[in-house]
Amino acid sequence: MSEKLNLARIKKFGKTFELSINPDAALKFKSGEITDLREVVLADHIFVDARKGQLASTAEMEEVFQTAEFDKVAKVILTQGEIQATAEHRAEERQQRRKQLIQMIHTQAVDPQTKIPHPATRIEAALEEAKFSLVDHKSVEEQFEDAVHKLRPIIPISIQKAKLSVTVPASHTGKLYGYLKNAGKVLSESWENNGDLKCQIELPAGLQQDVIDKLNAETHGTVHIDIVE
Repeated sequence: MSEKLNLARIKKFGKTFELSINPDAALKFKSGEITDLREVVLADHIFVDARKGQLASTAEMEEVFQTAEFDKVAKVILTQGEIQATAEHRAEERQQRRKQLIQMIHTQAVDPQTKIPHPATRIEAALEEAKFSLVDHKSVEEQFEDAVHKLRPIIPISIQKAKLSVTVPASHTGKLYGYLKNAGKVLSESWENNGDLKCQIELPAGLQQDVIDKLNAETHGTVHIDIVE
């Protein structure tokens, strides 16, 4: 096979598994921008060495992935593995990861004096000043705390949680129950005799206003929200 292959690669339990891919589509698939596997893969084969054309055996895939089904194994490689591509595509992937980090800091951290999240542009500038770079072989989540630590001498920043006590009218619980479950950690919940949902949720302080705005918009202002100090 050609030496100019673009590959998605993952190492698990000492074994390497590879896919031949379209790197642009693979990056979009990894970020969730596209979901059709057929737009990404160039061959319906899982390799242990794509450049040599060596295929992974059914036994190897079942041992590592608990399945030998191509689509299932391919999705694991694409979402959890590394996109092996040209320098241009590697630079694009790094930029996506940096944007992900900035968004995480924006939503999970606040200025401890104002309790308001820092704008993304300020976070980006502070990361530049701190000369912070993400390490390729670690996830963004693994490097989050280190990034915040490096930012503290430059901007006032604190990881804080907010608690909201929410009462959702019965007519809106169907569409908002799942949203509240995903918005943060549900500390308590109860159902009133009239069908209203009462709950208390804990969430990153930076998301507090977004959640409040969402609940008010979906219920046309009929939700009752208290900020728990």
